[in-house]
Amino acid sequence: MNSQELKDILSGSLFEGELKFMEPMSSHTSLKIGGPADIYAAPQDIPSLINLLLNLNKNRLPVFTIGGGTNILIRDEGIEGAVVSLRSFKKIKTIREEDGHVLVYVGPGVLLQKLLYFAKENGYAGIEGFAGIPGTVGGAIFGNSGAFGYEIKDILHSVELMDKEGNIKQVQSGAISFGYRSSGILPERLIVGSEIKLKRDKKEEITERADNFLKIKRERQPLWEPSAGCVFKNPEGASAGKLIEEAECKGLRVGNVEVSGIHANFFVNRGRAKASDFIKLMQVVSYRVKKKSGAVLEPEIRIVGRDENIDG
Repeated sequence: MNSQELKDILSGSLFEGELKFMEPMSSHTSLKIGGPADIYAAPQDIPSLINLLLNLNKNRLPVFTIGGGTNILIRDEGIEGAVVSLRSFKKIKTIREEDGHVLVYVGPGVLLQKLLYFAKENGYAGIEGFAGIPGTVGGAIFGNSGAFGYEIKDILHSVELMDKEGNIKQVQSGAISFGYRSSGILPERLIVGSEIKLKRDKKEEITERADNFLKIKRERQPLWEPSAGCVFKNPEGASAGKLIEEAECKGLRVGNVEVSGIHANFFVNRGRAKASDFIKLMQVVSYRVKKKSGAVLEPEIRIVGRDENIDG
């Protein structure tokens, strides 16, 4: 299906927002890697999102939702169908307060650091451990992001999920099968809203905790370089970064992808890197770690796109 056919499919839909065709996904990921998406759409509101999904579903075009583009590797051949960005859904609103707790509505496109700023300014505690974590709240919920003993599931009260027909259902957090860096939310369900539960505390104490966590992250992680965050999950009772370092992989490089010298579980794009090189480096590192320690590393980063034969 060519670009003109894709445009014709969507031309009759009521859509407000950004709509591009054959859009390079390297422009929308923290790694700066990724081939073109057939369609890239960033709807401005719920009606536009619903109309977009109905048209895509009617024409049997696959949909992939993207948040801040972190913790994801998009293959060099790009993505078939449509990539839908919910970056415009940035509403943050305090719903109610009672007994020292506060319920806050948060849109999926809200950056985690924006939410942290909102919490600090209002004296809401419970999210300080997310200091320095890139990406959006929607992506954080889908992947159950966390650090320093904090996980998004611990503050999530409920989530609004939309199916491919545009129906929205509110699901309580207790009904979601959260695991380590996973939520069990099906990829075909779009997170269009959430309620998080925080607690009242002194602004200066919240800020101090968040600043301390950020200081530690800056010392231990290459926050200023293009990466996707942690590449591998921590095996039970162990640190993936430490295992990779002990296998003498720091500085290891395939093409323009390099194992960070600061944190070995971060792979850095040194310029015009390819997804195929990133995957090859993952394979080399996994092999070395298994040979050195016997540990089997599982990807934390999501690998998506057309080139299914690359990683065997």
